[in-house]
Amino acid sequence: MLRASEFRTPPVAAVRVQWSGALDQLRSEIGSQPGIAAALTFTERSGLPAFDPRSAPALVQLNAVTSQVFTGIGRSPVPVLLPFDTAAFLDARMNHATAALTGSKYQSDFRPAELFEAGPAGYDAMFSLEPGDSDGMPRRVFDRPVEVQITGSILTYEVNDPVGGKGEPVKALSAQFPDLRRFIREGYVRYAFTRFGVPYVVSIQCLDSTPRPRRLACREAYPVAERFLKALRVTGGLPSRPPVDRPAELVERPVERSPDFSFHPTGDIIANSGSHSQGGHADPTAYSQIRFPLEKAPAFVYSQSLGRRRSSGDDEASGRDSYPWRDHFCEARSFNVGQCASGYGHQGEDIRPGACVPRNPGEPDRCDPRQQAVVAVRDGVLIRTLQQQAAFLQVNSRTEHIRFRYMHMNPAAMDADGVLNGRQVDEGEKIGVVSNYLDHPNGTTRHLHFDVQVFTRDGWIWVNPYVTLISAYERLIGGRGREIGALTAAAVAHAGPEPAPRSDVRGGSAD
Repeated sequence: MLRASEFRTPPVAAVRVQWSGALDQLRSEIGSQPGIAAALTFTERSGLPAFDPRSAPALVQLNAVTSQVFTGIGRSPVPVLLPFDTAAFLDARMNHATAALTGSKYQSDFRPAELFEAGPAGYDAMFSLEPGDSDGMPRRVFDRPVEVQITGSILTYEVNDPVGGKGEPVKALSAQFPDLRRFIREGYVRYAFTRFGVPYVVSIQCLDSTPRPRRLACREAYPVAERFLKALRVTGGLPSRPPVDRPAELVERPVERSPDFSFHPTGDIIANSGSHSQGGHADPTAYSQIRFPLEKAPAFVYSQSLGRRRSSGDDEASGRDSYPWRDHFCEARSFNVGQCASGYGHQGEDIRPGACVPRNPGEPDRCDPRQQAVVAVRDGVLIRTLQQQAAFLQVNSRTEHIRFRYMHMNPAAMDADGVLNGRQVDEGEKIGVVSNYLDHPNGTTRHLHFDVQVFTRDGWIWVNPYVTLISAYERLIGGRGREIGALTAAAVAHAGPEPAPRSDVRGGSAD
């Protein structure tokens, strides 16, 4: 069995894309405009592997056209479905209607894509619909544009998901999407379906509550999402060599022991700090090999409850800048977290920097604790619109499809620094500073909230980032931490069978 002190990588499943089905659908959609029948070549070249792009010339031609609107669309190894009238766009292009070649004209009233990013794992896109009663849409109370996200992925993370796979059918769309299921999970209404062997999820952030001008109710989101689904067309993508499934493997950790770094086991939250007094979620998974999100050590991960209990004589709460770390992924919050026993939790971990150390010991006044840097944990693309409080960093590679969220940095500062949709960043690049923003400046204590989402057949779900952070911190300080206490026998058994050793969480080519 997996011992408490061992960390593992996540198992990741790879799907096999049915490109013949995508070509059949594209041919049918193009056939709706007889004048463009010759625009794409559907004759397949024989004798070539199915993953060779030359075997599907129509897709090569399609990508060349739609890349004018969706840059890099040909990098997606899955068929790209977007609310885009490809046939009408091709017709306008063939008839030299250059004035009409703007994406918004063909997007069923959705604004031009606020984000489109394709890579070796699949694609992600974000569109929005303005408020109003356009084209038969019911009036809604929410007075801002509704953001709709779609992901199609060749990779899905195999996590122990007690609430996964649920949902209700949508009768109005059953003919177009026979296996479509709608469900509300972790603050989003989601529509999950499979097409061409590929899992796709359309999602809108909402609350299952009464509609308000500044709070989108999930039932207000239903018609927006369903309008989006009805408008989906094959817009691009290209066959590639299929990846392979990746089983869980042991993560290599520093051999040399750190003289001071220590941590409580994963899932060992403070007693009675979970919702309804439920415990934590023991997860020994390092979901990705990341660079630690703060520029410098020391840093401290512990519950906000420790600060509240300092006067109670609890010796666990002695000081804010000390080890050991403690997991608080499932600490009581009002946020939905399917991985937590109560169904609610914190969604991530809070990281506090140590004392501000001057860069130059001879100039102690040059140290500003408000300028402790937050950095990109991996090479990736940022997902964030103006004024939002959270910034996501997404990795889309041949072996990973994963997101990391940063919170409590000042939105105005992020806007000014260009921490916005589509920006590419390098691992270790500064993207902000530790701050205390929560709805307004000084809305919380000075710390960084950091969490991890992985793509599953239910869409992007939160997983416990505690072990991922421990592993990253050990690499940052060059020493192995000391685990305080041990997991219960039940928690160790829940972790599953012992995987094979592996030194690199990211992995190389899966060819």
